[in-house]
Amino acid sequence: MSWTARLLTLFPEMFPGPLGHSLAGRALARGQWTLEAIDIRDHATGRHRSVDDAPFGGGAGMVMRPDVIDAAAEAAALSGAPLIVLTPRGRPLTQARVASLAAGPGVVLLCGRYEGIDQRVIEARSMEELSIGDYVLSGGEPAAMVLLDAVVRLLPGVMGAEESGEEESFSSGLLEYPHYTRPALWKGRAVPEVLLGGNHAAIAEWRQAEAERITRERRPDLWAAWQALADAAPTA
Repeated sequence: MSWTARLLTLFPEMFPGPLGHSLAGRALARGQWTLEAIDIRDHATGRHRSVDDAPFGGGAGMVMRPDVIDAAAEAAALSGAPLIVLTPRGRPLTQARVASLAAGPGVVLLCGRYEGIDQRVIEARSMEELSIGDYVLSGGEPAAMVLLDAVVRLLPGVMGAEESGEEESFSSGLLEYPHYTRPALWKGRAVPEVLLGGNHAAIAEWRQAEAERITRERRPDLWAAWQALADAAPTA
């Protein structure tokens, strides 16, 4: 059985969208994963099929109703797969979490809209709240696409060269080192000499040093965490 993604959304026509192209799209066409977009509104009741209502306590905007979300989540349940809601207040999505999702049977993603989702259904369904960054989108659909793109490329056989997923940013706790290709001299800028000599040990040392430098300069939070792990590692 292929890895399965089920999406609960008010806009199922947004999918597969970018996921139907390039690496994810080819994998989708080959059946290495499946994508099911489920219209939340199909689970609304009443003449108007309302999925939202005014928030208790007042305030701007509308809130997605717990009864409608609960019915949609029940219909989309996938054995062994987590139910994730994409929200700016969630825990940051990390490469480690992406890898763990890729190792499982699939995922059910809830794409919120309006001002948010009634907290009671989030708690009742034990939803995992994840965020793709410290900013606000108009809905969870773009965030779901980001998460799925990150996961699908890690599924077995999706990437052509397995090692290409092992030296990327975050895989080792560091940001990735710089890359260069032909021409060796471009607009007066030369490729670092070490990359041209064929000394693989020297190249590996240079790449490690560059990864450390870039992480230290751009992401002190990651650098501190990486140093802590390095300090805690047992010595031979």
